[in-house]
Amino acid sequence: MCETKNITEKIEEVRNKMNDLIKEKGDLLDPEVIIASQMLDAVLNEYNYILKKRNRQLEKEKE
Repeated sequence: MCETKNITEKIEEVRNKMNDLIKEKGDLLDPEVIIASQMLDAVLNEYNYILKKRNRQLEKEKE
């Protein structure tokens, strides 16, 4: 459970940084905003991987 909590905190951190950059730059196509968006994508992909792994483990335990 700790792993999930850590990753959700990281998601919020990166999301907030991206939102701040959008407000600061005023342009979704600004290179810094794009980089922040890609970082958020990577963290979300990691979160999705963790959830899938956990679900597979739960399914195996049911068998």
